Amino acid sequence: MDPRSEGSLMPEDRVHRASPLITNRSRRQLISIDMLPNDVLLAIFDFYAHQGHTFKREIEAWQSLVHVCQRWRSVVFGSPRRLNLRLVCTSKTPARDRLDIWPALPLLIQDRTYQTEGGDNIVAVLERSDRVDNIELHGDLSSPVENVLTAMQVPFPKLTELQLRLRGKTETVRVLPDSFLGGSAPRLRLLRLEYLPFPGLPKLLLSATHLVSLFLWGVPHSGYFSPEAMVTALSALTNLQLLWLDFQSPLSCPDRESRRPPPPTRNVLPVLTTFWFKGVPEYVEDLMTRIDSPRLKVLNITFFNQVVFDTPQFTQFIHRTPTLKPLEKARIIFQGHAVSVNLSQVSPQASDDGRLSVEILCREFDWQVSSVEQVCTSSLPPLSMLEELYIYEAQHSQPEWKDNIENQLWLELLFPFTAVKDIYLSEKFARHIVPALQELVGGRTTEVLPALQNIFLEELQPSGSL
Repeated sequence: MDPRSEGSLMPEDRVHRASPLITNRSRRQLISIDMLPNDVLLAIFDFYAHQGHTFKREIEAWQSLVHVCQRWRSVVFGSPRRLNLRLVCTSKTPARDRLDIWPALPLLIQDRTYQTEGGDNIVAVLERSDRVDNIELHGDLSSPVENVLTAMQVPFPKLTELQLRLRGKTETVRVLPDSFLGGSAPRLRLLRLEYLPFPGLPKLLLSATHLVSLFLWGVPHSGYFSPEAMVTALSALTNLQLLWLDFQSPLSCPDRESRRPPPPTRNVLPVLTTFWFKGVPEYVEDLMTRIDSPRLKVLNITFFNQVVFDTPQFTQFIHRTPTLKPLEKARIIFQGHAVSVNLSQVSPQASDDGRLSVEILCREFDWQVSSVEQVCTSSLPPLSMLEELYIYEAQHSQPEWKDNIENQLWLELLFPFTAVKDIYLSEKFARHIVPALQELVGGRTTEVLPALQNIFLEELQPSGSL
């Protein structure tokens, strides 16, 4: 049915119009829906439009209303903001034929199929860049996606959300130029780029002063940008609450010769609450010596494996962040591909409680033990306030067990936890750690875990006071 047709009624719509909706009990009078004023109709339409069971159905709910009659059509199109009127376009939408039959409403481009077909339809929507409000595309790094990216080298003045989640070999995609989005994103609130090389991104971010969430996932080495450039961009993002910076390769590392000393004053990210990072320690060091995040609650750091972890600036950053201290509970989790240390409150219920996690990517079990020992000893803030310690393996990804770990290395891992009263061990780790502790006899019993009172094994039952 042509949406421009006026007064068109389907049989079920005629029934709804003729049926009574409101009863005036005092007068015992039935009121037809046609007698309702426009503001009441608008409130009903607003409620109806938000009852969709899926995002797409909710966005398109208004379209069934405008087919009922001319009056309903006028009410709907007379309140586009109240009803959040938008047109959803996918790779299957024949945009060149369909879009012109509707009013010039904001456009939402959404395609999550990971298919390469339909690129021309997406490009046709992008050609109306002055109306595009939201873009979410999942796809292969192939030629149709290249055509889409080429169509995005113009300004999108009304764009508030952009998500490009791509898969494939990143070497097949050309580096995004500085002209991407016309070099400006003044209304952008959410930006998510996956596996796209865009070294000029920090320049674009300088204009995105309304940005709230920034996800950069799988940044290829060809899209590397320096910590200094990133901090300059972050200084303009005073509304940023969530930052996810994930580099694909350990090659994305600051050049030692070009590294500059930190400035006398640090840039403050006033409302940042969550920061996830994956990369090399040198990048974190250069980044965190230049920023402060007084409201940060969640800090997750993943490092590529290396021989030495020396991160004094990371430690000082944690000391400067009030929500990340004091932490009382530690979990050391071994997996097939990584080992992590998670610090939190004993009862993380309050909204202001902080969480800190450091993960090292490595598969060899002895490397995992050595790496996590380094992190606990030198990279994290003093662990002398922690009262609970958990050490176990992840159920979904078991480490490759080796029995050649010397007892001394286990003791060195436990050495920083001087205030721990309760230690929780899985059965496999108990077989390694308990014998190491039993070597401490006589005056050496307080060298490691001097405050220890209980050891809990796999089923979390106390072994008794020590």
